[in-house]
Amino acid sequence: MTSQRFLGLPDRLPEGETPRAVLFSAGHGTSYPGQDSSSYALAAEAIRAASQADAPLIAHWDFDLGGPLFQDRPISCIDQGEIATAAHANARNRAAITAKTEEILALPAVPILLGGDDSVVIPFLEGFAKAEPIWIVQIDAHLDWRDEVKGERFGYSSPMRRASEMAHIAGMVQLGLRGVGSARRGEVEDARNFGSRLVTAREIHEHGIHTAVRHVPDGARIVITLDCDALDPSIMPGVAARTPGGLTYLQVIDLIAALGQRGRIAGFDMVELYPKKDLDGLSALTASRILVNLIGAICRQA
Repeated sequence: MTSQRFLGLPDRLPEGETPRAVLFSAGHGTSYPGQDSSSYALAAEAIRAASQADAPLIAHWDFDLGGPLFQDRPISCIDQGEIATAAHANARNRAAITAKTEEILALPAVPILLGGDDSVVIPFLEGFAKAEPIWIVQIDAHLDWRDEVKGERFGYSSPMRRASEMAHIAGMVQLGLRGVGSARRGEVEDARNFGSRLVTAREIHEHGIHTAVRHVPDGARIVITLDCDALDPSIMPGVAARTPGGLTYLQVIDLIAALGQRGRIAGFDMVELYPKKDLDGLSALTASRILVNLIGAICRQA
């Protein structure tokens, strides 16, 4: 059960009011055989806890956003807490995440999912199947195009491969790529053959965020999926695969703001925070601030 809500947000708005965005969390998705996802299940609570220091300041000026979070208007985002998932209850977890995503989209509101490992992204994206086509912008150090690992096709190494098979996915930009992961030459070629635009962290550092943003069509409906290891471990040490050369906090929040201006942010997920490897709560704090900027970007959409 969720003991506190992000930024102290309510879990519902007054009768007759529809939220702009709804945050929820899912600790477990599709676990690989013999692997334990329980450490990732601690991530959402860590992020919520890190946000509490800012809760009394919610109406104050935010210099990242150029004004108060909700622009001196009533609160328009809610946190509905953790949905019920369990380790290795893979099919049931996927069904619950998809159903919750569909429920939020039907309001209509923007769903914001806190994972959990990267496997929760697959059912989250499935939840958009009944809506208009979407573009995926994946911010991640890794490609995530494995077809299967240990016989499992819905695990954390496969979300972008599975997304490429969904009819409602109009296109994909994958940015922040660096170092080495599970991808081999075949996965890279498959991603490129699908039409995914691959933008490395080095390209972002050398040419700026718009080297990635330019690939998204004007007016597109965008779902941003953010793996915490996309950020440099100097500010995001709490990940399982620390890799030097990652994105900065300012690059990530500028990307989110630019995407909100380029098109319309239709959904967002944040995954792969690994609290047991965090240092003095730095990762959870960084993740919390990214979420604040994401909510601010949504609230500034027409």
